This record gives sequence, structure tokens and C-alpha cells, in this order.
Amino acid sequence: MLSVGALRAHLLAARIAGPVATSREESLRSYRLFAARDPRVLIGIDPELAWGQPELIELMARRCGVSADPRHTSGHDVIDPELTLAALDAFAERIAVAARRGAKVLFGTGHPHCLLGFYAALADALSAAGCDVLTPAQGRRVDITTRFGLRTHNLDYVRGVALVRPAGAERPGGEPGAHTHSPLPVRTALAAAAEAGGPLPELVIGDHGWVCGAGQLGFEAMGLADTDDPAPFVGEAEGRVSVVVPLDDAVRSAYYGPLTRYVLNRACLSQ
Repeated sequence: MLSVGALRAHLLAARIAGPVATSREESLRSYRLFAARDPRVLIGIDPELAWGQPELIELMARRCGVSADPRHTSGHDVIDPELTLAALDAFAERIAVAARRGAKVLFGTGHPHCLLGFYAALADALSAAGCDVLTPAQGRRVDITTRFGLRTHNLDYVRGVALVRPAGAERPGGEPGAHTHSPLPVRTALAAAAEAGGPLPELVIGDHGWVCGAGQLGFEAMGLADTDDPAPFVGEAEGRVSVVVPLDDAVRSAYYGPLTRYVLNRACLSQ
């Protein structure tokens, strides 16, 4: 079993926590946009409270470990590895509960290039434990606003994990899908499941709009988030997201392997 000390060392060495690639400038820009209720940064959360930039900086300092000093405006952001470890423990505990209950689970990612393997391993383990890993709306069209304008995507599943692909895109070498923050894919999946008479997920696991969109609709949701994505942490603070693990969400896919093993071990689901 991977020890806490070994995982902490890995988090720092891989820059998943500690000084991360996400810049302070990027994070502050996201906090400003969130405070202005820009939907590109809300990614599905409709905040109940008034979150100005000072309140967001304070929240992200508590939940991620970034600097609480608003005068700190440049350089790399920092994630406290102790906060990452504590959140991974809570994440694993909820995975264990889902496994014991044989829960219906929906996985989805807006970061398929980096995080698909992490979620797929969890989906495999929960499926082996008797959970239903749901795949509603396979192939369904989703129109997503991007920086290039409105673009049509199709919802797809890889090893039980939902993602979107640009419509008409080829799949050379198993291209894993498109990067997106949009909550529209999870809304599409949940609407399709409801229209078909169920089943509906008891737990949604993912990132970006998958977590925020599901949590806003009243589904239990949890996942991973970087320092420039305040929406999941606001959702957690307001009680609509169960667990958010603070980490750099864009390092090499293989670097998340030890986190997968740690979560599965903690959840007693190692194979």
C-alpha cells in the first residue's frame, strides 16, 4: 500500500501539489470573472452567496492553500499537499460507501487527456464491486460555446467515463476527446437518463462542469479541481458538491496513477 509519506512526496515531485504550473495571474483572473458571474467560470454553479474576489481568495486559501494575500499577484500558485491528502481521504471514503451500497455512478471529465485514466480505474473498481457505471446519452449531440464560437460535440464514453468529441472528428490513435469546462454534457446525460425512465446516478464523479452541473441539479457530486477553477470549491462551500480534491489537473496522465492506487487502497477496492 502506498504510504501517506510516499504519496506526499509524489505530489510534490510531480507538481500535482506544492508549487504548481497554474499561475497566480490565471487564478486571479478566474476569481474576477467568477465574481462577475461569468458563465464560462461558473461552469454550472449558481452561487447563493455574494462571492467577490476577496471572498474567493480567502476560500481558495482555505481549501487549496494558495496565498491569502490579495497583493500577491504573480508567480506560480501553491497547493498545500496536506489539503490534497485530506481531500483524497474524504474522496476515498465516499467511494467506499458507494461500493458498499452498489450505487449507480456516473463518471465524466472535461480533462480527458490528463484525467481519463484516473476516473477509468475508479469506474473499473466500482463496477467490479457491483456498482452500475452509467452511460446515458451515448452519441448525443452537445452544442458548446468555445473561444472559437459555438461548436457541435458528441457525447462519448471510454471505459465508462463520459467525455465529448468534436462532431465529425476522427479518432487516430484513440484520441481521448476535447477539453471543456461546460456543464452542458452532464445536463445532456442526466436529461437523457430521466427521459428514458432512469436509472439516475446516486453519485457523479468528475471535474469542471460535470461536478458543478450535477451538483447544481441536486445530484451528489465530487471530483478534482485546480486553483483557477473556483466553482467546485464554491459548490462545496455552499453544500452542493460533496468533496473537491485540490490539485493541478493538467500534469501527465501517468502522474495520477499513485493517487488512483491510494484512493482504491483507502476504499478497500484494490484489485
